[in-house]
Amino acid sequence: MLKMYQVDAFTQDLFKGNSAAIIVLNEWLDESLMQNIALENNLSETAFLKATAKDSYHIRWFTPTDEIAFCGHATLASAFVLFQENPDLNEICFTTNSVGDFYITQKTDGKIVMDFPVRLANILTDIPQGLIEALGTSPKALYVNEQAYILEYEHAEQVLELQPDFLQLKTVCLNAKETDGLSKDVVVTALSHQEGYDFISRYFAPAIGVNEDPVTGSIHTALAPFWSMRLDKSELIAYQASTRGGVLYCKQLSKQRMQVSGYAKLYMIAELFV
Repeated sequence: MLKMYQVDAFTQDLFKGNSAAIIVLNEWLDESLMQNIALENNLSETAFLKATAKDSYHIRWFTPTDEIAFCGHATLASAFVLFQENPDLNEICFTTNSVGDFYITQKTDGKIVMDFPVRLANILTDIPQGLIEALGTSPKALYVNEQAYILEYEHAEQVLELQPDFLQLKTVCLNAKETDGLSKDVVVTALSHQEGYDFISRYFAPAIGVNEDPVTGSIHTALAPFWSMRLDKSELIAYQASTRGGVLYCKQLSKQRMQVSGYAKLYMIAELFV
C-alpha cells in the first residue's frame, strides 16, 4: 500500500493551477509500475520521491505515457508535501536524472521558491513542417530550447484564442525525434494585456499525452529570461492562460540560475493498493 497526495500547484485556490500526484517511496518501484500509476492518475505528472538524506530527495516525473526530464509544477507540489509533513525542514534539495540539483525553500506565507537552471531559447531557423498550420495563427517570432518550440505572438488575444489541431501538432512534436532524438512540446507566449502580469503563455504537449498543460513551471526557465531581457526586469509575474490558470513568480539570479516560485493547495490524500 502506498500513500499518495494530490496537490494543485501554482495557485492558492482549489481546482485551479496544475494538479500533480506525489508519492514518497522507501525504495524505487519498477518503472512499469510507476508508469501505470501515472497512467491511472491521468494527471499531467505524477512525481515519485526517494529520500537520500534528511533534507535531500531523488525526484522523478511521469506523464500518463512517459517519464520526462523536468517538471516544475510537480516539483513545487512535492516540496509542498514535504514541508507540510516535515515542519522542521528549512530547505530541500532535489536530485534529478537530467537537469542537476534543485534547492527549494518555503516563505512564511507559504510561497515555495525553487532554484532552477536557466534553459535559454535560441532563434528557430528551420521551422518544422506543419507547426504553424497546426496552431492556425502565424507568430511574430519562433524560438526553441531543449524542451519546446517557443512561439512569440504580437498580442495576448492571439495566445488566448488559439485552438490547435492536436493530432497534427502531435505529429510535429514527434517528428523532432528525427533531428535531436527527443520529441518537442510547444509553448505560445505574448506580453500580458492584464494588469499585474508581465507575460502570458499556453503550453501544448500532445506527444506525451497532455494536449494542454494547465501550468508549466519548467518552461518558465526559458520564458522568464526571454521576457526579462525584453522588459529589462529581473523579477516578473507570469500567468499561464489555460482553463485552470496559474501564477508564477520568476526572478533572474544569474545567467545560469533563476527562481520560479508559487503557491500550492492540498486536494487529496489517498492510499494505493498496488
